[in-house]
Amino acid sequence: MPKTKKHPKHVIPAKPYKFRKRFGELNITISKEKNFLYFIAFSFLLAGIVYPYPSIAMWVGFAFAAYSAIANDSIQTIGTFIVANEDKPWYWQWLFMGIIFLGTVAFSWYTFNGDVSYERLATPGLDKAPTSFVYLQLASPIVLLLLTRFKIPVSTTFMLLNVFSASSGTVVGMVSKSLSGYVLAFGSALIIYLLLSKAIKRFIKGEANMFWIVAQWLISGFLWYIWLAQDLANVAVYLPRQLGIWEFAAFSIFIFALLGFLFYNRGEKIQHVVNEKSEMRDVRSAAIIDLVYGIILYYFKEVNNIPMSTTWVFVGLLAGRELGMHIQSQDKSVKYIKTFRLIGKDILSVTIGLIISVILAVAINPVMQKEVMDFLFK
Repeated sequence: MPKTKKHPKHVIPAKPYKFRKRFGELNITISKEKNFLYFIAFSFLLAGIVYPYPSIAMWVGFAFAAYSAIANDSIQTIGTFIVANEDKPWYWQWLFMGIIFLGTVAFSWYTFNGDVSYERLATPGLDKAPTSFVYLQLASPIVLLLLTRFKIPVSTTFMLLNVFSASSGTVVGMVSKSLSGYVLAFGSALIIYLLLSKAIKRFIKGEANMFWIVAQWLISGFLWYIWLAQDLANVAVYLPRQLGIWEFAAFSIFIFALLGFLFYNRGEKIQHVVNEKSEMRDVRSAAIIDLVYGIILYYFKEVNNIPMSTTWVFVGLLAGRELGMHIQSQDKSVKYIKTFRLIGKDILSVTIGLIISVILAVAINPVMQKEVMDFLFK
């Protein structure tokens, strides 16, 4: 009987290559993100200290929400703008978008008697400013910060508004409107790129002339305004529904400075979601995407005041675009599986965010707990 070879006692068999590679990547990631993880730990601790004091907690919650919401949703608005203008100084981009922000928020504050959310927070269930906070309401934007850092695009509307909603009907309305936005965006982008894919490819050959550069900046500015009108509610939900002059100044200056930080860093790490999509670095392609996106958001802005997830709309837009471009592609070496993997990954990300937000909302809100119990044990 042949003898089987045994490893010498002093030799340890090597670990599988894939495991060693992933373990090494995890160590590198943790090492690189050490300071960020310290910040997250400090943030959770701070939230635990201040949440019993509403006058302090609302500003701490606002600060966390402002950074997490704008950083995560930056891929929808300033994301394409940043990647298409990599050769331009960051401070010109910041001033351009910053001035639009100040004008947009000032118009809402003046027109709607101190309301900076374009009356999105006038929706029943969100119309009353919180007079007390629970820990999870301050922790929610910190969780969103973590998801943003790990390049997961989630709905900031669901993550930040659901934990304050006093009505399950409002949550259902937001989900319904957001799903409608996804379907409309996906269908619109698919049709546009199926019909116009060849024409668009001819447009984006060679260097873009000044017309396209100016057009992309103007379209990006329009999209940024529409997004602010939709999603400022996600940030303002922690604050009084009518802001006084000094409260408004603090609100505006903080977000203006925050935009400067994001442009200086060329977006958060979630920017990779935009960078991996086809031809996003061309200003002409970015202008077409932003124009379609802006029109869809404008349409839903006019439909009603119920907040919606602009992330779902954006993900639907990118999905329809990728599929349309792939169908019209002459390169048959690229398989459909790659396109569907990109689409599926984004859908999974936003679905995870929705599930997390609903769990948090139910955990926090006694009204929703009762409704869930009634539904389960009818």
